[in-house]
Amino acid sequence: HIVNSMAAAAGSDAESDGVSRGNTGYEEAADGDSTKPGAAPGSQSAEEGPGQKPVCLIVLGMAGSGKTTFVQRVTAHLHRKKSPPYVINLDPAVHEVPFPANIDIRDTVNYKEVMKQYGLGPNGGIVTSLNLFATRFDQVMKFIEKKQNDHKYVVIDTPGQIEVFTWSASGTIITETLASSFPCVVVYVMDTSRSVNPVTFMSNMLYACSILYKTKLPFIVVMNKTDIIDHSFAVEWMQDFEVFQDALNQETSYISNLTRSMSLVLDEFYSHLRVVGVSAVTGNGLDDFFQQVSDAAKEYETEYRPEYERLHRELAEAQNKKQQEQLDLLRKDMGAVPMETAAPTEASEIAGPSDLIFNRGNPDEEDDEVDSDTDDIDHDRTEQSKEEGAFGTFLKERREVVQVRNRKQQ
Repeated sequence: HIVNSMAAAAGSDAESDGVSRGNTGYEEAADGDSTKPGAAPGSQSAEEGPGQKPVCLIVLGMAGSGKTTFVQRVTAHLHRKKSPPYVINLDPAVHEVPFPANIDIRDTVNYKEVMKQYGLGPNGGIVTSLNLFATRFDQVMKFIEKKQNDHKYVVIDTPGQIEVFTWSASGTIITETLASSFPCVVVYVMDTSRSVNPVTFMSNMLYACSILYKTKLPFIVVMNKTDIIDHSFAVEWMQDFEVFQDALNQETSYISNLTRSMSLVLDEFYSHLRVVGVSAVTGNGLDDFFQQVSDAAKEYETEYRPEYERLHRELAEAQNKKQQEQLDLLRKDMGAVPMETAAPTEASEIAGPSDLIFNRGNPDEEDDEVDSDTDDIDHDRTEQSKEEGAFGTFLKERREVVQVRNRKQQ
C-alpha cells in the first residue's frame, strides 16, 4: 500500500525514543566528546526555559549542501547536552538516515510504490509522497504536542531537492501548520566551499531571499563545511559591497553583470540576515548557531506570532461579515415578519383576506339576521314561476315536433 496506517508512524515514534536514548553514547562518540555524562555544567545557556513550547527547526538547502549531516550533528550536539530533540525525516527517497528519527515519512509512504503506481520519476515521486504525507500531518501535530514537554527542539530534515519542499503545496501546508502552533525557524544550509565563486554565492543568496519572503519566518543562513574553507570571505562580501564588486570584476560573462545589479538589491536583505558558520563534520560553530536560534525564537514571539494572530482575527471577522450579509439578504427576500404581540388596533379589526377565507362557508348566526334589500321578494315563488314558464315552452316544442312527424307519415 502507498500509505500505511499512521499507527506505524506512532510505533516508529515510540521506538525511536528508545533508540535515541540508547544511541546517546554513540552520538557523543561521533561528536568527539569523551567526557562523562553531566560533565558540561551550564551547557544549556542557549536553550529555552522550562514550560515553553519547543522550537521547530526546518532545515532547507540545495542538494549536496550537507542538510542531513547537519541534522545528524545537531542531534548529536543536543544529545550530548542531555536535551535530545524530536526529529522528523521528510525525505521519502533516502536509503538510510544517520540520526534517530522519531517520525519517518518512509514508515507512512512507500516511495517506490508511489513511483510505480503513478508512473512518476524521482522528483515526481517525492512530491507525491509529500502530498500524501501532508494529508496525515494533523496526526503528526498530535504527536509533537504530546511530546512537547519532553523536548526543547523539533528538528525537521527536508528532501534533498529544495524546490520539492519549498515550492510545493505540501511544503507550504507543513510549514504553516507548524508555524501556527510552535515557534518556527527556517535554517538554510549553504555549501561554503562551492560559494567561493561570487556568481554561485549570489545564486544561493537569491534563493535564500526567496524562501525568506515566502515563509515569512525567522531565518538563519548556516554556512556549512567551514572545515574546508572559512566562511569569513562570504560574510565580508555581505557586509562590504565594494569587496564583492572587486570579486565580480574577475568575471566577464553576462551573468556577472546581472549579479552586480542584484547585489545592490540584496544590501537590505543582508542587513537583517542571521549568518553563522558551522562544520557538520567537526561540530564547530554549533554554540553560535543555537544562540542565533534563541534570538530567532524571540523574534517569532514578538513579530511573527502577533502578525499571525492579527491575520487570523481579520479572517474570522471577514467570515462573520460575509455570514451577516447573507442573513440580511435572506431576510430581505423573505420580507419582514412581525413578531410583536401588542393589542389589536382599529385598523387590525378590519377583516383581511385571511378572515374572509376562515369565514367562508361558516357564516355566523348574526349574518343571517342582517337585513337585505331583496328580503321583500318571495324567492321560492319566483323560482316556481320561472320553472312553470320553462315547462310550458318545453311542452309546446314537443307538441310541434309530434305534429310534424304525423304529417310526414300521412
